[in-house]
Amino acid sequence: MPKLIAPLTDIQIRTAKPLEKPYKLSDGGGLYVEIMPHGSKLWRMKVRQANGKESILSFGAYPGVALVDARAERAKAKQQQAAGIDPAQNKRIEKQQQKESAINTFELIAREWHANKSEMWKENTAKEAINRLQNDVFPMIGKRAIVDVDAPLLLDVLRLVEKRGAVDMAARLGQLCSQIFRFAIAKGLIKYNPVPDMRGALKPRARGHHAAIGTDELPAFLVALQKNEAEMYLPTRILMRMMLLVFIRTSELVETPWVEIDLENESWVIPWQRMKMGKKKINPRKLDHHVNLPRQGWALLRDLHAVTGGGIYLFPNRNDHKRPASNGAILQALKRMGYGGKHTGHGFRSLAMGVIKARLKYRHEVVNRQLAHGSDDEYGEAYDREQFIEERKAMMQAYADYIDLVQLGENVIPGNSKRA
Repeated sequence: MPKLIAPLTDIQIRTAKPLEKPYKLSDGGGLYVEIMPHGSKLWRMKVRQANGKESILSFGAYPGVALVDARAERAKAKQQQAAGIDPAQNKRIEKQQQKESAINTFELIAREWHANKSEMWKENTAKEAINRLQNDVFPMIGKRAIVDVDAPLLLDVLRLVEKRGAVDMAARLGQLCSQIFRFAIAKGLIKYNPVPDMRGALKPRARGHHAAIGTDELPAFLVALQKNEAEMYLPTRILMRMMLLVFIRTSELVETPWVEIDLENESWVIPWQRMKMGKKKINPRKLDHHVNLPRQGWALLRDLHAVTGGGIYLFPNRNDHKRPASNGAILQALKRMGYGGKHTGHGFRSLAMGVIKARLKYRHEVVNRQLAHGSDDEYGEAYDREQFIEERKAMMQAYADYIDLVQLGENVIPGNSKRA
Protein backbone atom coordinates (compact mmCIF):
# COMPACT_ATOMS: atom_id res chain seq x y z
CA MET A 1 0.00 0.00 0.00
CA PRO A 2 1.56 3.38 -1.02
CA LYS A 3 2.62 5.70 1.74
CA LEU A 4 0.13 8.52 2.37
CA ILE A 5 1.67 11.99 2.27
CA ALA A 6 -0.07 14.93 3.94
CA PRO A 7 -0.45 17.88 1.50
CA LEU A 8 1.75 20.87 2.13
CA THR A 9 0.44 24.21 3.38
CA ASP A 10 1.66 27.69 2.51
CA ILE A 11 2.78 28.30 6.08
CA GLN A 12 4.94 25.13 6.02
CA ILE A 13 6.72 26.26 2.90
CA ARG A 14 7.00 29.88 3.99
CA THR A 15 8.51 29.04 7.40
CA ALA A 16 10.85 26.29 6.15
CA LYS A 17 14.46 27.19 7.08
CA PRO A 18 17.51 26.37 4.94
CA LEU A 19 19.98 23.74 6.19
CA GLU A 20 23.55 22.93 5.25
CA LYS A 21 22.28 20.50 2.61
CA PRO A 22 19.22 20.63 0.33
CA TYR A 23 16.13 18.86 1.61
CA LYS A 24 12.58 18.22 0.32
CA LEU A 25 9.05 18.90 1.49
CA SER A 26 6.68 16.58 -0.39
CA ASP A 27 3.14 17.45 -1.46
CA GLY A 28 2.40 13.98 -2.88
CA GLY A 29 1.96 12.74 -6.45
CA GLY A 30 5.68 13.29 -7.11
CA LEU A 31 5.50 17.03 -6.37
CA TYR A 32 7.86 18.53 -3.80
CA VAL A 33 9.58 21.77 -2.91
CA GLU A 34 13.35 21.61 -2.49
CA ILE A 35 14.83 23.91 0.15
CA MET A 36 18.33 24.98 -0.89
CA PRO A 37 21.15 25.98 1.53
CA HIS A 38 21.13 29.57 0.17
CA GLY A 39 17.38 29.88 0.94
CA SER A 40 15.77 29.28 -2.48
CA LYS A 41 12.66 27.08 -2.51
CA LEU A 42 12.32 25.28 -5.84
CA TRP A 43 9.35 23.30 -7.12
CA ARG A 44 10.20 19.89 -8.57
CA MET A 45 8.24 16.87 -9.74
CA LYS A 46 9.52 13.33 -10.14
CA VAL A 47 7.99 11.55 -13.13
CA ARG A 48 8.51 8.03 -14.42
CA GLN A 49 9.01 7.74 -18.18
CA ALA A 50 7.58 4.95 -20.36
CA ASN A 51 10.96 3.16 -20.35
CA GLY A 52 10.91 3.01 -16.56
CA LYS A 53 13.49 5.76 -16.00
CA GLU A 54 12.77 8.71 -13.77
CA SER A 55 13.16 12.38 -14.70
CA ILE A 56 12.71 15.58 -12.78
CA LEU A 57 10.48 18.48 -13.91
CA SER A 58 11.13 22.02 -12.65
CA PHE A 59 8.24 24.43 -12.15
CA GLY A 60 10.04 27.50 -10.81
CA ALA A 61 10.69 29.01 -7.38
CA TYR A 62 8.33 29.67 -4.46
CA PRO A 63 6.72 32.18 -3.78
CA GLY A 64 6.87 33.34 -7.43
CA VAL A 65 5.16 30.06 -8.27
CA ALA A 66 2.52 29.60 -5.58
CA LEU A 67 1.47 26.25 -4.13
CA VAL A 68 -1.76 26.25 -6.14
CA ASP A 69 0.18 26.93 -9.37
CA ALA A 70 2.64 24.10 -8.69
CA ARG A 71 -0.27 21.71 -8.14
CA ALA A 72 -1.78 22.85 -11.47
CA GLU A 73 1.51 21.99 -13.17
CA ARG A 74 1.46 18.57 -11.48
CA ALA A 75 -2.08 17.95 -12.75
CA LYS A 76 -1.02 18.99 -16.26
CA ALA A 77 1.91 16.55 -16.17
CA LYS A 78 -0.37 13.73 -14.98
CA GLN A 79 -2.79 14.43 -17.83
CA GLN A 80 0.05 14.31 -20.33
CA GLN A 81 1.21 10.95 -18.96
CA ALA A 82 -2.32 9.60 -19.20
CA ALA A 83 -2.39 10.67 -22.85
CA GLY A 84 0.94 8.94 -23.54
CA ILE A 85 2.98 12.16 -23.62
CA ASP A 86 6.32 12.36 -21.84
CA PRO A 87 6.05 15.49 -19.61
CA ALA A 88 9.83 15.96 -19.49
CA GLN A 89 10.15 15.85 -23.28
CA ASN A 90 7.13 18.12 -23.66
CA LYS A 91 8.74 20.62 -21.27
CA ARG A 92 11.90 20.70 -23.40
CA ILE A 93 9.79 21.30 -26.52
CA GLU A 94 7.93 24.18 -24.83
CA LYS A 95 11.23 25.78 -23.79
CA GLN A 96 12.51 25.53 -27.36
CA GLN A 97 9.29 27.08 -28.68
CA GLN A 98 9.60 29.93 -26.18
CA LYS A 99 13.17 30.49 -27.32
CA GLU A 100 12.07 30.55 -30.97
CA SER A 101 9.21 32.92 -30.12
CA ALA A 102 11.69 35.33 -28.56
CA ILE A 103 13.77 35.18 -31.75
CA ASN A 104 10.76 35.57 -34.07
CA THR A 105 9.97 39.15 -33.23
CA PHE A 106 7.28 41.13 -35.01
CA GLU A 107 9.92 43.25 -36.77
CA LEU A 108 11.92 40.24 -37.95
CA ILE A 109 8.86 38.53 -39.45
CA ALA A 110 7.58 41.84 -40.88
CA ARG A 111 10.88 42.43 -42.68
CA GLU A 112 10.87 38.86 -44.00
CA TRP A 113 7.31 39.39 -45.26
CA HIS A 114 8.33 42.72 -46.82
CA ALA A 115 11.32 41.18 -48.61
CA ASN A 116 9.03 38.49 -50.01
CA LYS A 117 6.39 41.00 -51.18
CA SER A 118 8.90 43.50 -52.59
CA GLU A 119 9.56 41.21 -55.54
CA MET A 120 5.96 41.80 -56.70
CA TRP A 121 5.70 45.52 -55.80
CA LYS A 122 6.78 48.70 -57.47
CA GLU A 123 9.86 50.18 -55.77
CA ASN A 124 7.94 53.15 -54.35
CA THR A 125 5.21 50.89 -52.96
CA ALA A 126 7.80 48.76 -51.18
CA LYS A 127 9.52 51.84 -49.72
CA GLU A 128 6.26 53.33 -48.54
CA ALA A 129 5.22 50.11 -46.79
CA ILE A 130 8.48 49.65 -44.85
CA ASN A 131 8.64 53.35 -43.96
CA ARG A 132 5.15 53.21 -42.43
CA LEU A 133 6.13 50.22 -40.33
CA GLN A 134 9.46 51.73 -39.27
CA ASN A 135 7.87 55.03 -38.25
CA ASP A 136 4.77 53.85 -36.39
CA VAL A 137 4.84 50.13 -35.61
CA PHE A 138 8.38 48.85 -35.02
CA PRO A 139 9.20 51.39 -32.26
CA MET A 140 6.18 50.12 -30.27
CA ILE A 141 6.03 46.35 -30.86
CA GLY A 142 8.95 45.52 -33.16
CA LYS A 143 10.98 43.77 -30.44
CA ARG A 144 8.07 41.71 -29.13
CA ALA A 145 7.63 38.08 -30.14
CA ILE A 146 5.00 38.07 -32.87
CA VAL A 147 3.09 35.36 -30.99
CA ASP A 148 2.61 37.84 -28.11
CA VAL A 149 1.13 40.64 -30.26
CA ASP A 150 -2.62 40.44 -29.72
CA ALA A 151 -5.55 42.64 -30.78
CA PRO A 152 -5.53 44.97 -27.70
CA LEU A 153 -1.79 45.63 -28.06
CA LEU A 154 -2.00 46.33 -31.79
CA LEU A 155 -5.05 48.52 -31.22
CA ASP A 156 -3.02 50.68 -28.80
CA VAL A 157 -0.39 51.16 -31.52
CA LEU A 158 -2.90 52.15 -34.19
CA ARG A 159 -4.80 54.49 -31.88
CA LEU A 160 -1.61 56.49 -31.35
CA VAL A 161 -1.57 57.05 -35.12
CA GLU A 162 -5.26 58.00 -35.02
CA LYS A 163 -4.66 60.56 -32.26
CA ARG A 164 -2.46 62.66 -34.51
CA GLY A 165 -5.31 62.83 -37.03
CA ALA A 166 -3.96 60.20 -39.44
CA VAL A 167 -7.12 58.07 -39.56
CA ASP A 168 -6.45 56.72 -43.06
CA MET A 169 -2.85 55.90 -42.12
CA ALA A 170 -4.02 53.91 -39.10
CA ALA A 171 -6.32 51.88 -41.36
CA ARG A 172 -3.52 51.25 -43.87
CA LEU A 173 -1.17 50.13 -41.11
CA GLY A 174 -3.83 47.71 -39.89
CA GLN A 175 -4.00 46.24 -43.39
CA LEU A 176 -0.21 45.86 -43.54
CA CYS A 177 -0.12 44.18 -40.12
CA SER A 178 -2.89 41.80 -41.16
CA GLN A 179 -0.78 40.64 -44.12
CA ILE A 180 2.20 40.15 -41.80
CA PHE A 181 0.16 38.01 -39.41
CA ARG A 182 -1.17 35.90 -42.30
CA PHE A 183 2.43 35.38 -43.41
CA ALA A 184 3.38 34.27 -39.86
CA ILE A 185 0.43 31.83 -39.81
CA ALA A 186 1.63 30.30 -43.08
CA LYS A 187 5.09 29.83 -41.51
CA GLY A 188 3.53 28.07 -38.53
CA LEU A 189 4.67 30.73 -36.06
CA ILE A 190 1.23 31.81 -34.80
CA LYS A 191 -2.27 30.35 -34.80
CA TYR A 192 -4.46 33.37 -35.59
CA ASN A 193 -4.55 36.86 -37.05
CA PRO A 194 -5.62 39.44 -34.41
CA VAL A 195 -6.50 42.19 -36.90
CA PRO A 196 -10.06 40.98 -37.69
CA ASP A 197 -10.78 41.09 -33.94
CA MET A 198 -10.26 44.87 -34.10
CA ARG A 199 -13.06 45.40 -36.61
CA GLY A 200 -15.08 48.44 -35.55
CA ALA A 201 -12.54 49.55 -32.92
CA LEU A 202 -10.80 52.11 -35.16
CA LYS A 203 -12.36 55.27 -36.52
CA PRO A 204 -13.90 54.80 -39.98
CA ARG A 205 -11.83 56.04 -42.89
CA ALA A 206 -13.07 59.14 -44.65
CA ARG A 207 -14.83 58.36 -47.91
CA GLY A 208 -15.54 60.47 -50.95
CA HIS A 209 -13.52 63.00 -52.94
CA HIS A 210 -10.27 64.63 -51.91
CA ALA A 211 -10.78 67.99 -50.21
CA ALA A 212 -10.61 70.85 -52.68
CA ILE A 213 -11.53 74.53 -52.72
CA GLY A 214 -14.02 75.79 -55.28
CA THR A 215 -13.36 78.25 -58.09
CA ASP A 216 -14.86 81.13 -56.08
CA GLU A 217 -12.34 80.46 -53.31
CA LEU A 218 -9.31 80.80 -55.59
CA PRO A 219 -8.69 84.54 -54.93
CA ALA A 220 -8.55 84.06 -51.14
CA PHE A 221 -6.32 81.00 -51.58
CA LEU A 222 -3.84 82.96 -53.73
CA VAL A 223 -3.72 85.73 -51.12
CA ALA A 224 -2.96 83.18 -48.39
CA LEU A 225 -0.30 81.53 -50.56
CA GLN A 226 1.43 84.85 -51.28
CA LYS A 227 1.44 85.77 -47.56
CA ASN A 228 3.04 82.46 -46.59
CA GLU A 229 5.59 82.15 -49.40
CA ALA A 230 8.24 84.18 -47.57
CA GLU A 231 8.37 81.53 -44.85
CA MET A 232 8.56 78.59 -47.25
CA TYR A 233 11.67 76.74 -48.33
CA LEU A 234 12.28 77.87 -51.96
CA PRO A 235 11.64 74.46 -53.57
CA THR A 236 8.42 74.16 -51.51
CA ARG A 237 7.33 77.61 -52.72
CA ILE A 238 7.91 76.56 -56.33
CA LEU A 239 6.26 73.19 -55.68
CA MET A 240 3.07 74.93 -54.54
CA ARG A 241 3.05 77.20 -57.60
CA MET A 242 3.68 74.25 -59.88
CA MET A 243 0.76 72.38 -58.30
CA LEU A 244 -1.41 75.30 -59.38
CA LEU A 245 -0.08 75.32 -62.94
CA VAL A 246 0.11 71.62 -63.83
CA PHE A 247 -2.58 69.00 -63.52
CA ILE A 248 -0.45 65.95 -62.82
CA ARG A 249 -0.91 63.97 -59.64
CA THR A 250 1.04 64.95 -56.53
CA SER A 251 3.36 61.94 -56.59
CA GLU A 252 4.01 62.40 -60.31
CA LEU A 253 5.23 65.95 -59.63
CA VAL A 254 7.32 65.46 -56.47
CA GLU A 255 9.02 62.39 -57.95
CA THR A 256 9.98 64.08 -61.23
CA PRO A 257 13.71 63.69 -62.09
CA TRP A 258 15.54 66.47 -63.91
CA VAL A 259 16.29 64.09 -66.80
CA GLU A 260 12.64 64.44 -67.89
CA ILE A 261 12.96 68.21 -68.18
CA ASP A 262 14.32 69.87 -71.33
CA LEU A 263 14.63 73.53 -70.37
CA GLU A 264 16.19 74.57 -73.65
CA ASN A 265 13.36 73.24 -75.80
CA GLU A 266 10.72 73.67 -73.08
CA SER A 267 9.61 70.07 -73.24
CA TRP A 268 8.46 67.84 -70.40
CA VAL A 269 7.22 64.33 -71.15
CA ILE A 270 6.54 61.88 -68.31
CA PRO A 271 7.23 58.25 -69.30
CA TRP A 272 4.12 56.09 -69.08
CA GLN A 273 5.77 53.91 -66.43
CA ARG A 274 5.56 56.82 -63.94
CA MET A 275 1.91 57.57 -64.57
CA LYS A 276 -0.86 56.11 -62.42
CA MET A 277 -2.50 54.33 -65.35
CA GLY A 278 0.88 52.99 -66.46
CA LYS A 279 1.51 51.37 -63.07
CA LYS A 280 -1.50 49.08 -63.35
CA LYS A 281 -0.49 45.43 -63.22
CA ILE A 282 -3.21 44.49 -65.72
CA ASN A 283 -3.48 46.37 -69.04
CA PRO A 284 -1.26 49.35 -68.13
CA ARG A 285 -1.80 52.47 -70.24
CA LYS A 286 1.45 52.73 -72.21
CA LEU A 287 1.13 56.34 -73.25
CA ASP A 288 3.68 59.00 -72.29
CA HIS A 289 2.16 62.16 -70.84
CA HIS A 290 2.89 65.64 -72.26
CA VAL A 291 2.73 68.13 -69.39
CA ASN A 292 2.45 71.24 -71.63
CA LEU A 293 3.75 73.81 -69.16
CA PRO A 294 2.83 77.48 -69.70
CA ARG A 295 5.60 80.07 -69.80
CA GLN A 296 5.06 80.81 -66.06
CA GLY A 297 5.84 77.18 -65.32
CA TRP A 298 9.04 77.20 -67.33
CA ALA A 299 10.16 80.34 -65.49
CA LEU A 300 9.61 78.55 -62.18
CA LEU A 301 11.60 75.53 -63.34
CA ARG A 302 14.52 77.71 -64.37
CA ASP A 303 14.54 79.28 -60.92
CA LEU A 304 14.35 75.84 -59.36
CA HIS A 305 17.17 74.48 -61.54
CA ALA A 306 19.52 77.03 -60.02
CA VAL A 307 18.87 75.46 -56.62
CA THR A 308 18.27 71.72 -57.19
CA GLY A 309 19.45 71.22 -60.78
CA GLY A 310 22.65 69.52 -59.64
CA GLY A 311 20.70 66.67 -58.08
CA ILE A 312 18.42 63.89 -59.25
CA TYR A 313 15.00 65.33 -58.47
CA LEU A 314 13.26 68.64 -59.00
CA PHE A 315 12.08 68.48 -55.40
CA PRO A 316 14.57 66.47 -53.34
CA ASN A 317 13.96 65.31 -49.81
CA ARG A 318 15.51 67.84 -47.42
CA ASN A 319 17.15 65.08 -45.34
CA ASP A 320 18.30 62.87 -48.21
CA HIS A 321 18.77 64.50 -51.62
CA LYS A 322 18.95 61.09 -53.29
CA ARG A 323 15.24 60.68 -52.55
CA PRO A 324 12.32 62.82 -53.73
CA ALA A 325 10.25 64.96 -51.37
CA SER A 326 7.16 63.37 -49.87
CA ASN A 327 3.56 64.28 -50.62
CA GLY A 328 3.43 65.50 -47.04
CA ALA A 329 5.40 68.63 -48.01
CA ILE A 330 2.33 69.94 -49.85
CA LEU A 331 -0.06 69.03 -47.05
CA GLN A 332 2.15 70.73 -44.46
CA ALA A 333 2.33 73.91 -46.55
CA LEU A 334 -1.46 73.90 -46.97
CA LYS A 335 -1.87 73.40 -43.23
CA ARG A 336 0.35 76.42 -42.47
CA MET A 337 -1.77 78.46 -44.88
CA GLY A 338 -4.89 77.53 -42.94
CA TYR A 339 -6.18 75.07 -45.56
CA GLY A 340 -5.57 71.84 -43.66
CA GLY A 341 -8.52 69.53 -44.36
CA LYS A 342 -9.96 72.08 -46.82
CA HIS A 343 -7.63 71.47 -49.74
CA THR A 344 -5.19 68.73 -50.75
CA GLY A 345 -2.56 68.11 -53.37
CA HIS A 346 -5.12 66.20 -55.41
CA GLY A 347 -7.51 69.11 -54.88
CA PHE A 348 -5.45 71.23 -57.30
CA ARG A 349 -6.63 68.95 -60.10
CA SER A 350 -10.27 69.47 -59.14
CA LEU A 351 -9.72 73.22 -58.87
CA ALA A 352 -8.12 73.40 -62.30
CA MET A 353 -10.90 71.39 -63.90
CA GLY A 354 -13.50 73.68 -62.32
CA VAL A 355 -11.82 76.88 -63.49
CA ILE A 356 -11.11 75.66 -67.02
CA LYS A 357 -14.57 74.24 -67.66
CA ALA A 358 -16.66 76.85 -65.81
CA ARG A 359 -14.63 80.01 -66.41
CA LEU A 360 -12.53 79.35 -69.51
CA LYS A 361 -15.12 77.14 -71.22
CA TYR A 362 -12.82 74.43 -72.55
CA ARG A 363 -14.27 71.12 -73.63
CA HIS A 364 -14.35 68.27 -71.14
CA GLU A 365 -12.28 65.94 -73.37
CA VAL A 366 -9.39 68.41 -73.55
CA VAL A 367 -9.26 68.90 -69.79
CA ASN A 368 -9.63 65.16 -69.25
CA ARG A 369 -6.62 64.36 -71.44
CA GLN A 370 -4.50 66.94 -69.64
CA LEU A 371 -5.49 65.27 -66.36
CA ALA A 372 -4.16 62.00 -67.90
CA HIS A 373 -7.49 60.25 -67.57
CA GLY A 374 -8.15 57.35 -69.89
CA SER A 375 -10.05 57.83 -73.11
CA ASP A 376 -13.70 56.79 -73.31
CA ASP A 377 -13.63 55.86 -76.95
CA GLU A 378 -11.85 53.29 -79.07
CA TYR A 379 -9.60 55.77 -80.86
CA GLY A 380 -9.12 58.18 -77.97
CA GLU A 381 -5.47 57.38 -77.24
CA ALA A 382 -4.33 58.05 -80.79
CA TYR A 383 -6.51 61.17 -80.97
CA ASP A 384 -4.95 62.38 -77.72
CA ARG A 385 -1.48 61.95 -79.15
CA GLU A 386 -2.14 63.49 -82.55
CA GLN A 387 -4.85 66.16 -82.12
CA PHE A 388 -5.05 67.48 -78.58
CA ILE A 389 -1.49 68.65 -77.89
CA GLU A 390 -1.79 72.16 -79.39
CA GLU A 391 -5.22 72.70 -77.89
CA ARG A 392 -3.95 71.60 -74.50
CA LYS A 393 -0.97 73.96 -74.74
CA ALA A 394 -3.27 76.89 -75.40
CA MET A 395 -5.56 75.82 -72.57
CA MET A 396 -2.68 75.55 -70.08
CA GLN A 397 -1.44 79.03 -70.98
CA ALA A 398 -4.94 80.47 -70.66
CA TYR A 399 -5.28 78.89 -67.23
CA ALA A 400 -1.91 80.25 -66.03
CA ASP A 401 -2.82 83.74 -67.28
CA TYR A 402 -6.16 83.49 -65.48
CA ILE A 403 -4.37 82.70 -62.20
CA ASP A 404 -2.08 85.70 -62.70
CA LEU A 405 -5.05 88.01 -63.22
CA VAL A 406 -6.81 86.64 -60.13
CA GLN A 407 -3.59 87.14 -58.16
CA LEU A 408 -3.56 90.78 -59.24
CA GLY A 409 -7.15 91.16 -58.05
CA GLU A 410 -8.59 91.56 -61.54
CA ASN A 411 -12.27 90.84 -62.22
CA VAL A 412 -11.63 88.10 -64.74
CA ILE A 413 -14.11 87.69 -67.57
CA PRO A 414 -13.05 85.07 -70.12
CA GLY A 415 -12.99 86.57 -73.55
CA ASN A 416 -10.44 85.14 -75.94
CA SER A 417 -10.22 81.62 -74.54
CA LYS A 418 -11.16 78.69 -76.73
CA ARG A 419 -14.81 77.80 -76.17
CA ALA A 420 -16.90 74.78 -76.72
